Amino acid sequence: MSVRLHWFLPTSGDGRTIVERFHANRSQGPSAQRQPDLDYLAQVARAAERQGFEGVLTPTGTWCEDAWLTTAALIRETTRLKFLVAFRPGVISPTLAAQMAGTFQRLSGGRVLLNIVTGGDAVEQRRFGDWHDHDARYARTDEFLTIVRGVWSGQPFTFAGEHLRVEGATTLAAPDPVPPIYFGGSSPAALPVAARHADVYLTWGEPPAQVAEKIGKVRELAGDRPIRFGVRLHTISRDTSAEAWAEAQKLLDALSPEQVAKAQAQLAASESVGQQRMVALHGGRTDGGVRGLEIHPNLWAGVGLVRGGAGTALVGSHAEVADLIEEYHSVGVTEFVLSGYPHLEEAYWFGDGVRPELARRGLIKEF
Repeated sequence: MSVRLHWFLPTSGDGRTIVERFHANRSQGPSAQRQPDLDYLAQVARAAERQGFEGVLTPTGTWCEDAWLTTAALIRETTRLKFLVAFRPGVISPTLAAQMAGTFQRLSGGRVLLNIVTGGDAVEQRRFGDWHDHDARYARTDEFLTIVRGVWSGQPFTFAGEHLRVEGATTLAAPDPVPPIYFGGSSPAALPVAARHADVYLTWGEPPAQVAEKIGKVRELAGDRPIRFGVRLHTISRDTSAEAWAEAQKLLDALSPEQVAKAQAQLAASESVGQQRMVALHGGRTDGGVRGLEIHPNLWAGVGLVRGGAGTALVGSHAEVADLIEEYHSVGVTEFVLSGYPHLEEAYWFGDGVRPELARRGLIKEF
């Protein structure tokens, strides 16, 4: 199966350092060098489209702009780019979410993908008025997705669960095509929900062996149900390996010990098992220099020193980055959601350098 490539929309701002976008705490660093206004986000979206990315992921939370509104505004700025809209099922009605996705699908000509973010940070969830604990949030997500898919059937749908209840839920029309569901989560509460509902199971960029182990668990739970697998990573790709690692060094040099310590204290308190696994990759260590954070050949954990969520980057020459993508592909990953600092320039570096390498290896189709 060929690889599908996606990029990222920096809806909390962009720039040449990591700190500005530490997405659990906007006070972690100075304001973004590039504000996430529509003109800049349109530049990033058009660059992603031009460079052959299938879609762009938008984050969700109080630290960024709303994903639904932002991506809807970008429909007319692009022609074929899809929008992987992240949202939290605990803070919106499932019928309303089904309606919004259906409307988006019709207005965009079938260009919406949905990223379900159950939420692993109790502090952030309570900002939205959600007081469920970790496992209850995943149980509610299970019911939420059951209702959404029921509404998309085109027939009135009734459901009564422990957390959610609807009667005769319906919308103007069923979406065509039905938007694929992207879903992440590493805990015992998350994996069965992913196996039941996800079209694409997403994981953050752990080393390939750990990703393979997680894929195996989800496949076993899913049984005969078809499911694809994706990984969320950053990328620093250059003409030579030395140039790429020099860029990683610049990102590391911009971090102060105080910033790292503050971020790690906050991230360590997260309820997210996936976040705990990200923190464990580097342990907050910076004394080994830039290559001391290389946790697998050309896989760098430095981003996760101050950024929650995806904390690893593909770093190396275009060929080396393609090698690591090929390694992930060999364990079952077919979708890559990528990003870089700044997102505009890195989209071109990857598209001009790595994409031709992947095409030569038969991993992607020409566009």
